Amino acid sequence: MEEKGIINRVANSPIVTIDLEDYYHKGERLSYDIAQHLYQGLILKEKDFRAFVKDHDWSQYKEKNIALFCSEDAIVPTWAYMLLTTRLQPYANKVVFGSIDVLEYALFKESLSKIDLKNLENRPVVVKGCGDLPVPESAFVELTFLLQPIVRS
Repeated sequence: MEEKGIINRVANSPIVTIDLEDYYHKGERLSYDIAQHLYQGLILKEKDFRAFVKDHDWSQYKEKNIALFCSEDAIVPTWAYMLLTTRLQPYANKVVFGSIDVLEYALFKESLSKIDLKNLENRPVVVKGCGDLPVPESAFVELTFLLQPIVRS
């Protein structure tokens, strides 16, 4: 009687597995609350803010991912976020306006946009769920949106 080895049918199948953890950016995520620069929690004094921006050591944000926001109900001029971004850009990996969730979505969207969809055309795809890294639902939605018109199932 001839003995047969174990055959890995999944490895030999045409199914492609995508693990979203492979697209997780490993860099640290930080929130930067502009409210700390508001005078009496209400307004941003341009002269003081510009002095802070000029003198602050922005290199501490090297390779970090930053979510800019304001926790106070104050009117913050758009230029203030733009100014912070110009100082963070040479150091940070990613800068967004919004919450950590917005930042996470932006990181995944950028990473998923690099998938070579041609290799997945008309193929069955399985998206791996549960893992060790915090993959948000927004990443699954973005991946589905990218794959739906390309893959077989």
